[in-house]
Amino acid sequence: MNVQVIERDGAPEYAVLPWAQYQALLQAAGHVPEVVVAAAVDAIKPALSQLTALRTAKDLSVDQLARNVGISPHYLSMIESGEREPDAAIQRALAWHLGVAGWESQL
Repeated sequence: MNVQVIERDGAPEYAVLPWAQYQALLQAAGHVPEVVVAAAVDAIKPALSQLTALRTAKDLSVDQLARNVGISPHYLSMIESGEREPDAAIQRALAWHLGVAGWESQL
C-alpha cells in the first residue's frame, strides 16, 4: 500500500493514499462507497415530471400549492406540463411543501 503520512509537531496527523486503495479499505471495513450511496439516492428521487401526481397525492389543488410556494397557479401549471423549468428557490419550496427529499439539489 502506498501511503503518505503527514505529521504535525512530530506526531502523525493524516494519511494520504490513492483513491482506489481508500475505496478498497472502505469495502473491507464494510462501508458502502459514497458514489454508490449517491447513485442510490438519485434513483429514488421522484422526477419533476411527477409533480402533478405528487400534488394530487397530497390532495392539493394547483391554487393551494402555488400559493404555498409563492408562485402563480398558471406558472405552476406550466412547470407541471414541462413548459417551464423552476429555479432552485422554487424547487426547494416545492420539495418542502410536497415532502420530497432531494429536489433542492437535483435540478
